[in-house]
Amino acid sequence: MTWLSYLYLACAITAEVVGTTALKSSYSFTRLGPSAITVISYAIAFYMLAQLLKSVPVGLAYALWSGLGMVLVMISAMVVYGERPDWAAVLGVAMIIAGVIVIQLFSNMNAH
Repeated sequence: MTWLSYLYLACAITAEVVGTTALKSSYSFTRLGPSAITVISYAIAFYMLAQLLKSVPVGLAYALWSGLGMVLVMISAMVVYGERPDWAAVLGVAMIIAGVIVIQLFSNMNAH
């Protein structure tokens, strides 16, 4: 992956984490501010993901986007909403992080 690919990935993940965090505050889209943040953030996330897919295979891009996004959403929920994961959640997140590391270090997937 190039530095630009990493930038697209970082932007896509950041926007997705912001959107998902705001989604809880939207109370099923009944509050305008958080609802707007959610919709705009997801639009940005999907646009950046689409840019990433120009240079990275979809399977690899989605694995990184969803895996890292999931970890960061969990951390965001802990900070913003005071949610506390149990041991099973922590173990699951650790396995996701390990999977992302394995993909980055050992995968030979090439762009199409």
